[in-house]
Amino acid sequence: MIDTAYAMAPGGGQGGADMNTLMSFLPMILIFAVFYFLLIRPQQQKAKEHKRLLDNLKKGDAVLTNGGLFGKITNISDQVVTLEIADKVRVRVSRGSISGLASPDAGADAPREG
Repeated sequence: MIDTAYAMAPGGGQGGADMNTLMSFLPMILIFAVFYFLLIRPQQQKAKEHKRLLDNLKKGDAVLTNGGLFGKITNISDQVVTLEIADKVRVRVSRGSISGLASPDAGADAPREG
């Protein structure tokens, strides 16, 4: 019986073992490729676009912050942006908290109390 088991073992070459190893890693490689193209690459592109937006900010731009404030840039430095959110109301926010550009009258649609 032991002789029969040895007779069923693969022949003297290692070619089948190398192909088997490659085929066992193939699903892992495919999963990584799918994650890269569906998750990692788009996130990197979005980060580059946001950095480009922050680099191109200038005085007078209407912006939206991550906190939901609409305002117009009145002063800008390396790390801090001063926004005018209403007449004579200015707030200082971190430059990184700017989420995007807004139309100049974006905050004017909200109903006012009073």
